[in-house]
Amino acid sequence: MADDTYIQQLFADRIGGAQYGKSTAIYKFEKIKRAKAAAKKDKPGIELIDMGVGEPDEMAYPEVVSALITEASKPENRGYADNGGPEFKEAVARHMKAVYDVQIDAATEVCHSIGSKAALSLIPACFINPDDYVLMTTPGYPVFGTHAKYYGGQVYNYPLTADNNFLPDLKSVPANILAKAKVLVINYPNNPTGASATKAFFEEVVAFAKENGLIVLQDAAYSALVFEGEKPLSILQVDGGKDVAIELHSLSKSYNMTGWRIGWVCGNPLIVKAYSDIKDNSDSGQFLAIQQAAAAALDNPGITEEIAAKYSRRMDMLVDALTDSGFTITKPKGSFFLYTAIPQSATTPEGAKVEFKTAEDFSQFLIRELLISTVPWDDAGAFVRFSVTFSAKGKDAEEKMVDEIKRRLDACSFEF
Repeated sequence: MADDTYIQQLFADRIGGAQYGKSTAIYKFEKIKRAKAAAKKDKPGIELIDMGVGEPDEMAYPEVVSALITEASKPENRGYADNGGPEFKEAVARHMKAVYDVQIDAATEVCHSIGSKAALSLIPACFINPDDYVLMTTPGYPVFGTHAKYYGGQVYNYPLTADNNFLPDLKSVPANILAKAKVLVINYPNNPTGASATKAFFEEVVAFAKENGLIVLQDAAYSALVFEGEKPLSILQVDGGKDVAIELHSLSKSYNMTGWRIGWVCGNPLIVKAYSDIKDNSDSGQFLAIQQAAAAALDNPGITEEIAAKYSRRMDMLVDALTDSGFTITKPKGSFFLYTAIPQSATTPEGAKVEFKTAEDFSQFLIRELLISTVPWDDAGAFVRFSVTFSAKGKDAEEKMVDEIKRRLDACSFEF
């Protein structure tokens, strides 16, 4: 349209007001998408290796799919699910005890979510008034903060740096902000850094929350994907954890069920109740057949152990390949992310020297020159995130894929 209509004046300030839709800024994932399309067009004979998606490369396990088919055929599962079926809640309680040794009351301390993203978007409505603060980490998943701002709240970001093992320095928040803070949001194992928390850190978090009157939200989407004898860790294992904390879990990553949109919120019963009330006024629950299939999955934690073993194997291969190319990188204890500082420059096979001022510069170079897609993060230093969820079926295919990654990297000379 040539001219603005009155509709342009009606948009809420939270999404840009009268300027909504007029920004020319390009979101970084859109830049990646465009770069991938251009690289494929320029070099059609070379396969693009996508290591930026962060989504499982395989389907849910056959027994889970079979359970869905069975449950979907039952007439009693056709209706509204509201805040969830009792079978799923009971399966969550069994799972939390078996995997994390955490006792959960299925009736009062758990409620299903239509994936973690949906829960993160709803919980701010429980607590955030104008000018309230949320304490979050950067880099990190921004959804909770985005919705907190919708309610007039503010976000204070803790930078995650290698010097502190990519854990937030809790006491660094200014006193005037801390006085207005209500919620601390953490995520371990962490996206994008791959860092893991320790029980001592969770103890520090719980003590900090009690001292400052905070609620803690631990986004535990990757918590069961741990490597080499590590045990899955929950903040609810800590003494007093349930006094202040809720934990968000998801079957997306741990059971290859990304598109199924099923997870749960558990922990402090009053917070869970508040989330349930907001949710009850926001959706009508996930399809009961999906909940029943998810319950079957949760009763088989061996599935997650097999998936974690696959990612661990891929991590070993990729860490070796990146190290050989000059990167300084350590295998994480969990998740499927490798997070590494970028080089200062690269010399191409043609002898051209390319300098990188930002992680985005380096990510675009990898896509356009080597057809390797990663995700850049410039929030707290210049880093890129590799994901070992690249498409490969079986160990031989994985080795072939990593050999190809190494071959492409070896074609360049990197300076750090």
